[in-house]
Amino acid sequence: MLYPDDSTTMGRELRLKQQYFFVSASLQDILFRHRKHHTGFDDLPDKVAIQLNDTHPAIAIPELMRLLMDVHDIGWDAAWDICRRTFSYTNHTVMPEALETWPVALVEEMLPRHMRIIYEINRRFLDEVRHRNPGDLDLVRRVSLIDETGGRRLRMANLAIVGSHTVNGVAQLHTDIIRETIFADFHRLDPDKIINITNGVTPRRWLNQANKPLSDLICLHIGEGWLRDLRELRGLEPLAEDAGFREAFQEAKQSNKERLAGLIDSRLGIRVDAASLFDVQVKRIHEYKRQLLNLLHVVHLHDRMCADPGAAWVPRTVIFSGKAAPGYDMAKRIIKLIHDVADVINHDPRINGLLKLVFIPNYDVSTAADIIPAADLSEQISTAGTEASGTGNMKLSLNGALTIGTLDGANVEIAEAVGEENMFVFGLRREEVKRLHDEDYDPMRFIQSSRALANVLRKIHDGYFSPTELERHRPVVEDLMGEDRYLVCADFEAYLAAQERVAELYRQPEIWTHRAILNVARMGGFSSDRAVHEYAKRVWNVQKNLEAVEQEFHGGQFVHGMQQLAQNPDLLQFVGLGEQFLAAGAELKGSN
Repeated sequence: MLYPDDSTTMGRELRLKQQYFFVSASLQDILFRHRKHHTGFDDLPDKVAIQLNDTHPAIAIPELMRLLMDVHDIGWDAAWDICRRTFSYTNHTVMPEALETWPVALVEEMLPRHMRIIYEINRRFLDEVRHRNPGDLDLVRRVSLIDETGGRRLRMANLAIVGSHTVNGVAQLHTDIIRETIFADFHRLDPDKIINITNGVTPRRWLNQANKPLSDLICLHIGEGWLRDLRELRGLEPLAEDAGFREAFQEAKQSNKERLAGLIDSRLGIRVDAASLFDVQVKRIHEYKRQLLNLLHVVHLHDRMCADPGAAWVPRTVIFSGKAAPGYDMAKRIIKLIHDVADVINHDPRINGLLKLVFIPNYDVSTAADIIPAADLSEQISTAGTEASGTGNMKLSLNGALTIGTLDGANVEIAEAVGEENMFVFGLRREEVKRLHDEDYDPMRFIQSSRALANVLRKIHDGYFSPTELERHRPVVEDLMGEDRYLVCADFEAYLAAQERVAELYRQPEIWTHRAILNVARMGGFSSDRAVHEYAKRVWNVQKNLEAVEQEFHGGQFVHGMQQLAQNPDLLQFVGLGEQFLAAGAELKGSN
């Protein structure tokens, strides 16, 4: 089982074993293949780039040192130079407590040789820090690979930074935050090391393959060039003014909604109205992503509908999906609460099906591809300053959903690209979140000032949604009333106001569709093609080879270009010339 529950000693040991196993297998394969074509390893960084995706594979740094020194008899200085030029590290979190650490005693017991190598890496690194910052013992303590406070622990993020030539964040806001907070010391020591490369998603998978009704419509009007260059979606902008195109766009969305409604009925036995507003939050279940804020609004909306069932309500289907980490108790409580609220709402005859709540289980890529094309509203409501980037926000906007969200993660860049007027932005900004926490935030102040919030919390606390076990959901409510670390209570009223704007706009389908088309048209910058090219140019240092091959091909030196590709076929995946090569090859068929 991958990613076992690490709340137990056995689970932690298994997770560390898994991390080491996959790292060692990968590195041994890399070195084996390198030796087949090259003598020695001096040029390994010129032929191989290893990207550490967060800290889980960071044990690769001492493992490569071990392999180079112990197996291939390379001295420390040469081995460390090879390592530093080979590794780069992508960070995916802004929260200090989410940075992976391991008890030193556990690593010493399981990987004693690696721990000796880590000690030596740390000694040499801290000597350099002391020489550059004499007398600053606090700095030495903060950047050390070993946390000596509260039990000695190995800081995997520090190891990844020290052992890499480049570190990147995955959205501009995220990068700014890690430079200013969790990696501020490292940024001061090496101001050029931390860069930003905003995440991207592949349009082939997440639009062309997942959403055939919309992709066929796009191809019909602007051609297929957007599949290779997503920026060509800009050609849709003028079509937002075309009533015929808006109608066809609405039909594509409705087709996807009817398909999802059928899947929900067949898999879960819940009938939903495909004409209702599909309000979607699909992502990992975590307190900072604030599924709770969404759910509290659902309870509030149910209350209002029950109080006035004859009002002109916008029918709404609220869809959740996502997984909780094995040992994350609160995340699992939130899933249970969603199910209990759904059981009451979905069977309440007073609202006549105007509101449905669905939790789709076993969330994976295939399930996401079923849900995302059908979404009208994309919930991106994390507490400002907590989400590194997000890619669900990109996929949903690319498929014509309007975003309701905070200015967090890549939401900031999406808002800049599509226009804030084409989203529903709400909530505290990052600076306001920090100020509230600095002022000793008290959620009760917001609960007492919001009758709607107080009523919702009281119903959950008193067992309205768990009549057979009245105390079942009290821990969730008590946490909100006590700590509310992610400021659900502080943002509740602003979220309600944003949802009112959502309902008001959904009553105007022409304007809603106009804005949805602009969302699709302006998502060209969020392609994984752009992200991969940025990594290639700014991190992996393959741009020089790429430009040489492209220049030789375009210059007519086809054979020379093919020879280069034969020597390094991996370049093909970075060159958007595959079809041209095939066409040229067909013309040359039969010749030398």
